[in-house]
Amino acid sequence: MRFQWHIFIAALGLAFILEGLPYFLGPEAVKKLVARIVELPTSYLRGFGLAAIIAGLALVALSRLLA
Repeated sequence: MRFQWHIFIAALGLAFILEGLPYFLGPEAVKKLVARIVELPTSYLRGFGLAAIIAGLALVALSRLLA
């Protein structure tokens, strides 16, 4: 099985678009959100990160099942 670079690059491009949208559409809101995030406990942020990783893995697995 060959690595499909075009799919990887497209996915990376979509990730950059999604990550950049909040900064473009509402930079002031992002500043306020970051200020609130700094105050959160580390354990909460770590749990949120783990949940995001699990959700991402589930989406990738789902996309592989549907392909």
